[in-house]
Amino acid sequence: MKVYSVGQINNYLKNLIQSDYLLRNFLVKGEISNCKYHSMGHIYFSLKDETGSMPCVMFKGNVPSGLKFELKNGQAVIVQGSLGVYEQGGMYQLYAKNIQLDGLGEGELHLKFEQLKLKLYEEGLFDFEIKKPIPKFPKSVGIVTAKTGAAIQDIMNIARRRDPYVQLVLYPAKVQGDGAAETIVKGIKTLDKMGLDTIIVGRGGGSIEDLWAFNEEIVARAIYEAKTPIISGTGHEIDNTIADYVSDLRAPTPSAAAELAIPDIMSEIRKIDNLRSGIERSTKARIDRLRLLNDKYIARLEKLSPEQKLINNNLYLAGLSDRMKGAIERKYALYERRLSLDIARLDGLSPTAKLINGFGYISKNDEPVTSAKKVKAGDEIEIILHDGSVRTRVEQVHN
Repeated sequence: MKVYSVGQINNYLKNLIQSDYLLRNFLVKGEISNCKYHSMGHIYFSLKDETGSMPCVMFKGNVPSGLKFELKNGQAVIVQGSLGVYEQGGMYQLYAKNIQLDGLGEGELHLKFEQLKLKLYEEGLFDFEIKKPIPKFPKSVGIVTAKTGAAIQDIMNIARRRDPYVQLVLYPAKVQGDGAAETIVKGIKTLDKMGLDTIIVGRGGGSIEDLWAFNEEIVARAIYEAKTPIISGTGHEIDNTIADYVSDLRAPTPSAAAELAIPDIMSEIRKIDNLRSGIERSTKARIDRLRLLNDKYIARLEKLSPEQKLINNNLYLAGLSDRMKGAIERKYALYERRLSLDIARLDGLSPTAKLINGFGYISKNDEPVTSAKKVKAGDEIEIILHDGSVRTRVEQVHN
């Protein structure tokens, strides 16, 4: 047989106790004894009855919210907490989270709550395997709550903001006082027969007495037996009801239940609109780029086409012809100026150019008369002037 150490046994017992669901959170009643307030703020005491006693401790962090009076020996109380093992001392003790004076009613309700919770847990009503999935995009949502009050208004406002197209069906139930549990059960069964996508069951916050209708066994069994997925949203975030445990999904508040039941379709629509706008912009930009590329290819094809080549050649020839014509004209003008200059020079060298102002060229028998001795009276001579000639006969010669 294996030998274990003391620490191993204590650790085993600690794990064994911590793994027990009942001992994680339960209520126990008894009388306070050996109460001591520690300087660190912790409270150590024992809880006893006629059959025995149990060591307890309430740590400093739980005192402000869990103890509303001064704890004294002899007080009859109901303590909510969990069981654990103090390994160094080898003893179990109750770690208190909430302490209520017995006889005020609230403690009894807590005890009844824990007893029913344990009963339904053992029957399997809380099992996660049987939880029905909540539809992601419901078309219709039933609501079991009071027809007046903040809960229904919050649910309606959230539904209007998140999905104005979802159909809301309200069963106005009594959610507090005598007969409240029965009307809640009737509401669940009525809406369950309508084929809705989801049902919300709940109300606003309050004391444990105010919320007690949602801790009744008939309400828990109506939620369990419903074919429609049910979301429980009762009280504030710190409140827990039997309906929360048995429902398919627990929400901390009615508003949170509405947000869990109704998706934010308007945000999805805005996302789709943004995606569509982005696709349209990118598509337009791509089309523009392809259009520019197409125009570029068309221009290139037109440039390479025979027709365009012919047009380009004709334009080239026309330009060449114009350039040749201009060159010829400039060449002709140059030659014309040169001819004018040559004519002017020739005129300057021509003998007739000197026959002006009474001068003339005299010849006889086509020979120039260079001396008076070559001419005698009676000879015919020809006098050439700058603008014509004169034929005459010599009358006299003077040497």
